[in-house]
Amino acid sequence: MFQSATLKLTGWYLLILMTISLIFSISIYNITSQEVGNRLQDLQSRYEESGIPTTPRIDPHYSQFRDNQNSVANTNLFFSLVYVNIIIVVGGGIGSYALARRTLHDIEEAHEAQSRFTSDASHELRTPLAVMKSEIEVILRDPSVSKSELRETLQSNLEEVDKLSRLSKVLLQLSKIDHTDMAFEKINLKMILSDVIKRQNQPSNRMKLICAANLPPALGNKDGVEELCMILVDNALKYSPSDSLVTIRLAKRSGKVCIEIVNTGKGIGEQDLPHIFDRFYRADTSRTNGDQAGHGLGLALAKKIVEIHHGELSASSALDHATTFTVLLPIFSKVPANSQSK
Repeated sequence: MFQSATLKLTGWYLLILMTISLIFSISIYNITSQEVGNRLQDLQSRYEESGIPTTPRIDPHYSQFRDNQNSVANTNLFFSLVYVNIIIVVGGGIGSYALARRTLHDIEEAHEAQSRFTSDASHELRTPLAVMKSEIEVILRDPSVSKSELRETLQSNLEEVDKLSRLSKVLLQLSKIDHTDMAFEKINLKMILSDVIKRQNQPSNRMKLICAANLPPALGNKDGVEELCMILVDNALKYSPSDSLVTIRLAKRSGKVCIEIVNTGKGIGEQDLPHIFDRFYRADTSRTNGDQAGHGLGLALAKKIVEIHHGELSASSALDHATTFTVLLPIFSKVPANSQSK
């Protein structure tokens, strides 16, 4: 579809370019031909007015010479314009195709991403619905079903509904963050992370926050950064043994505020690491703590939040090694109170 659109757009670009080129070429040819003819005529008039004696045989000869020169000039001009238009056709065709590809590139990527997103979201929604449907059908077919079995089925369905609710929530967050400007302000990362740690309801020896002295404030959206920290901390807890330590460090690095979250566990394989920020991508689910495995949207949301803050988010890991997520956010400086990301 996009290849056909590219060729059509190239044709339109080239048609517009050649139309302009031909109009200019015809105009230049007519103006130049007329100018050359007028100059030769003027030269002949001056020659006749000079008082130099002429004979009847000379005048026709000069008129023929003038006409020949005019014809040669017009011919040379015509072929020069033809060559120029051929060059414009070839160069313009190549340039038009490149411009058409560049114009449609972002649209094509967005279309492909939307198609993948729709397909993956449909699959994620279809699975819990299918489970609920099959369980209900089994219960309805059994006339002697007991109260305890009904209760078990309802509990199972409730779990699936909770999964759908979590999925819908994250999908709405992604949609909202894609289409909403975020107001930036001065934020204290130490306070935000301390609050995030408290909300996890973990033992005191499960998480450790290390903050460098004289840490500068960050520039960002408080709700967005809080959601970012919640996702990364929650991810570190999910993918590490329940008795292991998750370490969070705050420092200044490369002229930005750095958040570094380290957890021990089975790590992330080399083949999975480049894709962990893709929507709906999930590595080996056996490395998660059982039912805590998510839908593969949390890190995609975190990546989007960091991009809106003009920051950087990276991960380093290997199987059976520690995993480190690193976030770099801009340092706060005096900015207009109504500053927003665009």
